[in-house]
Amino acid sequence: MDIKDILESIKHLSGNDKAKLAHCLISSLDTAQDDNVDGAWAELAEERLSQLNSGAVKGVSWSEIKEQVKGK
Repeated sequence: MDIKDILESIKHLSGNDKAKLAHCLISSLDTAQDDNVDGAWAELAEERLSQLNSGAVKGVSWSEIKEQVKGK
């Protein structure tokens, strides 16, 4: 299958499948990865979740973010 055929096939994928494909392609470009990256992301996610659960920070909806971006 050549690149032209692949690009044509992509048109028929769902948005979710396109996102998965994009993730896989981008991940395949990363040849060197720090072993601590996954742990650091997990730690940050746990910290952010704790902040949300405790009320220390307030979540913002996707629609609010889009409106803020449009306003700038």
